[in-house]
Amino acid sequence: MKQYEAVIQTLEKLGGQATLAELYVEVMKIKECKWNTKTPFASIRRIVQTRPEVFRVRPGLWALQSQKSELDITEERDTTPQAIDQSHSYYQGLLAIIGNLRGFLTFIPNQDKNKLFIQKSLAGIRTLHEIPNFSYGVFVKRCETVDVVWFNARRMPNSMFEVEHSTDFQNSLIKFYEFQDFYTRMVIVAHGNRRGEFEQKVQRSAFDEIRGRINFLDYDTLVKQYEYEVLKSSKSFAA
Repeated sequence: MKQYEAVIQTLEKLGGQATLAELYVEVMKIKECKWNTKTPFASIRRIVQTRPEVFRVRPGLWALQSQKSELDITEERDTTPQAIDQSHSYYQGLLAIIGNLRGFLTFIPNQDKNKLFIQKSLAGIRTLHEIPNFSYGVFVKRCETVDVVWFNARRMPNSMFEVEHSTDFQNSLIKFYEFQDFYTRMVIVAHGNRRGEFEQKVQRSAFDEIRGRINFLDYDTLVKQYEYEVLKSSKSFAA
């Protein structure tokens, strides 16, 4: 079996679309395909980037052209509400999976639980279906609206993530401001080209108390963290 055929067969097996990390793990299980290289992952990346049968959906996510309409896939460059919604839930899913693999308990708002990460509901990815009662009710209720939260073993919030795909940073920064008294990491997740906008917003005097505690995480770096954790958990480091 040719290498590109193994990649396409794996995409078909995974339902027509998959993350690059999933491809790294699953393609290597096809015994009929020989890679004869020390860097098979680089070869897989090259195949998805160059083969006409495959197209890029979002950073780290690839799909088969033949199943684009059947799966109702939108691409990240689309600006329709459906595309924006799919992008937002995709990054929520990545964040939750990373948290799971790092040993945290993960929560995604109930209002988002039926949204999809690729073909799986976010409810099936988060490990907490109810948010822990970690503080006064006003803080717990506010925390329920954060896009993704990682809780430690004591069920205290370790990290909070707000995905800003198309909206203004203001609401997320105000939300984080309310948690300034908690020992919690706060992260804005957005496209790399919005870093300047983030830095400008966070310089406002209203955010003096939390400015040094808020991090910016771009999509490409998030995807790399996801790939690292998936490969580490599967013991598939080969590239």
